[in-house]
Amino acid sequence: MEVEKENTTSTITEEPSIPASDGQDLVSSVNTSLPHSIQPVIPPVIAPSVVPPLAPIPAIPPPRPLAPLPVRPPVIRPPVPQNGEVGSSDSDSDNDDSNTRINKGPGEYEISEESRLVRERQEKAMQELMMKRRAAALAVPTNDMAVRARLRHLGEPITLFGEREMERRDRLRMIMAKLDAEGQLEKLMKAHEDEEAAASAPKDEAEEELQYPFYTEGSKALLDARIYIAKYSLARAALRIQRAQRRRDDPDEDMDAEMDWALKQAGNLSLEFSEIGDDRPLSGCSFSRDGKWLATCSLTGASKLWSMPKIKKHSTIKGHTERATDVAYSPTHDHLATASADRTAKYWNDQGSLLKTFEGHLDRLARIAFHPSGKYLGTASFDKTWRLWDIETGDELLLQEGHSRSVYGLAFHRDGSLAASCGLDALARVWDLRTGRSILALEGHVKPVLGVSFSPNGYHLATGGEDNTCRIWDLRKKKSFYTIPAHANLISQVKFEPQEGYFLVTASYDMTAKVWSGRDFKPVKTLSGHEAKVTSVDVLADGGYIVTASHDRTIKLWSSNTTNEQQAMDVD
Repeated sequence: MEVEKENTTSTITEEPSIPASDGQDLVSSVNTSLPHSIQPVIPPVIAPSVVPPLAPIPAIPPPRPLAPLPVRPPVIRPPVPQNGEVGSSDSDSDNDDSNTRINKGPGEYEISEESRLVRERQEKAMQELMMKRRAAALAVPTNDMAVRARLRHLGEPITLFGEREMERRDRLRMIMAKLDAEGQLEKLMKAHEDEEAAASAPKDEAEEELQYPFYTEGSKALLDARIYIAKYSLARAALRIQRAQRRRDDPDEDMDAEMDWALKQAGNLSLEFSEIGDDRPLSGCSFSRDGKWLATCSLTGASKLWSMPKIKKHSTIKGHTERATDVAYSPTHDHLATASADRTAKYWNDQGSLLKTFEGHLDRLARIAFHPSGKYLGTASFDKTWRLWDIETGDELLLQEGHSRSVYGLAFHRDGSLAASCGLDALARVWDLRTGRSILALEGHVKPVLGVSFSPNGYHLATGGEDNTCRIWDLRKKKSFYTIPAHANLISQVKFEPQEGYFLVTASYDMTAKVWSGRDFKPVKTLSGHEAKVTSVDVLADGGYIVTASHDRTIKLWSSNTTNEQQAMDVD
């Protein structure tokens, strides 16, 4: 018992600083310190709720010292870029270094593949820009012969396959710019000196005696023809102007009413006859001057004569060795001319007898046309020329150049003073037959021009081509004043109504022919019925009939079905 008391006392004395956790421990400790003789009455004490002790917070270890930074090797910069080269970035950031350089050792670096490609592209673009600047500053000859001579002196091919004059000049410009960029100015200057020496070298006596004129001298027959055409055209133009003034001043003349009547008749056009024209596709058709005969030609090379208006076959004309390309009746008598791919044109009488053969073209013929006087025949050819022939003698009077590509269509002014040609160079030209000059170059079509026609009013010209449009040109203003989006395919031929020009007819490869008003060029009638592309069209002198020829081998005659009383008009 004493031992227990001692242990208890020692426990209390050893841990005086630890507080009691609750009241019960405190009471028990007091009871042990009192003598056993005193036993006071102690009321029961309600123990409070036990609160669990908090978990001890672990101690935070002291931070470890940081490792020393590695010593960075020195970076060697690339050489300074020259000649417009774009250098790499000078940034010292780790991102730039990781993207553009790979450190392989002290003093060594390597540019990444992506950066190298970017640099090469930039260098190439800069070199091209500088090359173009040098080329723009160089003086290049404009004459094609001088360009060829310069290329020959530089040791370059004087021409390439399919190369045109402007392309050849651009090639010379780039070659000279390249030589300038490479510092080979001596070679360039030597070539220039050689050219000047060749130009200034004394010519031989034989060459000095030959003095070439700037124009082509014509024959005496051409001079006589020009004089005749001038007299003929002046008289015809005076009559045309006099009649136009009288119609304008005469109160009884109502031109609007006449045009309305003509357009009404054109709007009533319908298919009257359809006939198989040949075994192969048809290429041309033409009415005679009195409207009693119709001529057609085909790819067989033969031409046929048909009686009007029932389209009954009268005779067949054979003489060409290749396909026939066009046929035309003379405006003064019942003779006709045919053109062919055998490079010849032939002149026939109404019985089918051959009168003349016109030879001289170097390639196949396209369209042909008679001069209004009936004394001359014009032929267009794929040899880039059109020619004028004398009907009586069969001589070639004029060989006219001026188109850069094949000439396809040809037409003469009603007065006989002008001729219009069109070709595959997307250009139409107007020529003065009295002087031989090209007075107008009509640019507007974007594709080859295949058809051309003068209006009887004297100042309108219609052209149609592969761009599916028909353009109306005013010769007084020297420009196009109306464009008709006529067809869904190329226009093969255009024809004005030959008496007054009240309407215009276009034939197309979309298997239709269309009639357009001569006043505002609005559509009047669509002639549908062919089963293949329409190659040719012609209009009778009074506008009562229209004939079309097609690759479906048929001839179709369109008529307004009017009586003789309705057709009677007050026409001078």
